[in-house]
Amino acid sequence: MSTSSYRLILNGKSAGDEALREAVTTLRERGVALDVRVTWESGDAERYVAEAIADGVDTLVAAGGDGTLSEVATALAHRDEAADALPTLGLVPLGTANDFASAALIPEQPLPALELVLARPARPIDLLRLDANNAVHWAANLASGGFGTQVTVETHDGLKKLLGGLAYLITGLSKLGRIEPIPARISGQDFAWQGDFIALGVGNGRQAGGGQALCPDAVIDDGLLDVTVIPELSGEVADTLSTWLKQGKHAALDEAALRVRLPWVEIASVQPFTLNLDGEPVESTHFRIACVPGRLRMHLPMDCPLLAGA
Repeated sequence: MSTSSYRLILNGKSAGDEALREAVTTLRERGVALDVRVTWESGDAERYVAEAIADGVDTLVAAGGDGTLSEVATALAHRDEAADALPTLGLVPLGTANDFASAALIPEQPLPALELVLARPARPIDLLRLDANNAVHWAANLASGGFGTQVTVETHDGLKKLLGGLAYLITGLSKLGRIEPIPARISGQDFAWQGDFIALGVGNGRQAGGGQALCPDAVIDDGLLDVTVIPELSGEVADTLSTWLKQGKHAALDEAALRVRLPWVEIASVQPFTLNLDGEPVESTHFRIACVPGRLRMHLPMDCPLLAGA
């Protein structure tokens, strides 16, 4: 019988997931102390995390997509306690694209995902902290801007529910004729770049928007951000991005991409633009993004590619 206590914070959109219900019942029958809380509106995740800490819960499990993972991670990250004094974190992927879970090789089905949380010891992971408009935002996965961000923001919820990750591809292809480059200055430690970009990724994790591997070599425990800039590609935008989306790979843009690894990065533009932070759009003319090393502890597969040396 498990001596640890677990609390699952479930995105309300997935409250009717029968496989998850069966998985929770199975673990309870095995003696696992597992409670469930369902989010309904903004602020619920924050309240449930505070409640779990007050109750002495050992592990919190986010059940949803990348946004749900970041909601729970955010609620933990901005507390005063050090990582080893906070509950550990697990993930059951129930979102549309599940970019973090896919890159981390977390099982897609609820029962194996929950069994992973019980079986694997938690590892320290970094988080991404974004400062903009006098507000602080956190994310476990990736901040993206430009073409990929517009695809993610504009993809209709109904289409996502029907087609899953394919919805991003369809929306993306419909935008190929109207891509507008974003002029920006990007700077970091011993690094500076200025120009027009069509896609930007600042990764703790590797991919966003249904499999766009913007930061293909990122790991989540090295204390660094992986920054990828795709400059404007005169005359080649449609062909290149079409290939990139259809293949679901970064290979089509490898030759054009600028990649650098930094502890922090600042992005400035004369016009407001949007960064998508694990599903949360943040608009500003100036962003500062930093890697916060070892901010949380997370249960991940033994062969997780997002861990250094895996």
